[in-house]
Amino acid sequence: MILTDTHTHLYSDSFDLDRDQVIKNAVEQGVSRFFIPAIDSNYTQAMYDLEAAHPQSIHLMMGLHPTSVKENFKEELDFVAAELARRPFVAVGEIGIDLYWDKSTLGIQQEAFQYQIQLAKKYRLPINIHCREAFDEVFEVLERERATDLRGIFHCFSGTEQQALQAIDLQMKLGIGGVVTFKNGKIDQFLDKISMEHIVLETDSPYLAPVPFRGKRNESAYIVHVAQKLADIYKVSIEEVAKITTANSLAVFGI
Repeated sequence: MILTDTHTHLYSDSFDLDRDQVIKNAVEQGVSRFFIPAIDSNYTQAMYDLEAAHPQSIHLMMGLHPTSVKENFKEELDFVAAELARRPFVAVGEIGIDLYWDKSTLGIQQEAFQYQIQLAKKYRLPINIHCREAFDEVFEVLERERATDLRGIFHCFSGTEQQALQAIDLQMKLGIGGVVTFKNGKIDQFLDKISMEHIVLETDSPYLAPVPFRGKRNESAYIVHVAQKLADIYKVSIEEVAKITTANSLAVFGI
């Protein structure tokens, strides 16, 4: 069984004391593919160090996280563009709009999001979307940039069935993580109406640990609990969930 974690912040300082053990724990559970989203230039070296230590299993994205879109965002975007031109990445991400923390930056978040989508088109890369309390705003930008060759993942999808279908229509897979195991997560109520061909697994570790670890540090090994919840929802084996979602991740990232 091969499981794929399409979104994990393994370079986070939350793992500084036991990062190798965390990776080993995941591998023992069948997780052999880790896709690593960027936040901003402050974390880039840590990402590169992680890739150097585990070159066969670690796959890096490059991008500017919406909560890092501040006064210096154009400098950060110049950095993203320069890194994309300098070396290969598997996606542009995580990018998007977050109105939970700061609504005053909506304008520059939209500008940064659209620019990075255009970079993804330039390099023919998928995008990894962060959306928090901003579905309408994210869809507005995506519709403007809609293209036959634009694809990606709607990371940590927590919207409605209609929003799921809208994301799929825009050629996005739904990134499903620990939220699907929460009693108030709601997405488990309609996921069975969405074909599993549109779904990938993720943890967003160290955040959003699934039940029974909710409230604790998340790690990639816990993705088995997400996969088991999907197996229950779709009434298939966990092996089937692993097979389909890993194939879906291959379709997005090309590796």
